[in-house]
Amino acid sequence: MAPAACPCGGGAFARCCGRFLDAGELPATPEQLMRSRYSAYTLGRADWLRDTWHASTRPATLDLDGSTRWLGLTVKAAAQSSPEWGTVEFIARWRAAGPGEGAGRAHRLHERSRFVKDGGRWFYVDGDLFEQG
Repeated sequence: MAPAACPCGGGAFARCCGRFLDAGELPATPEQLMRSRYSAYTLGRADWLRDTWHASTRPATLDLDGSTRWLGLTVKAAAQSSPEWGTVEFIARWRAAGPGEGAGRAHRLHERSRFVKDGGRWFYVDGDLFEQG
């Protein structure tokens, strides 16, 4: 069952990321794609993550850890350097559950992701992580 509020913080799920994850629409911008990928992580939607990862960098397998609890997303900047290339800088907050090192603590992932438009649709290519300080 889809959530009423979008995990990415962009409003109602059906009008935000749900239209990409469930209704077959394609994101028109790198930021829309990045937000939908964050929502896919929160919802365990490995299918969308693989489908939106560029073939040149897509991992052979994708194992989503069900113990990760995503807490929120903040988009710091989004830009397109050309019609085919874009970047999105974001901070995603999460908490690991269960036993093990770091369990229960909140963490931050601060990344500048790169996106390419290939065949008329946007794909995630890769990203640079910022040091946590």
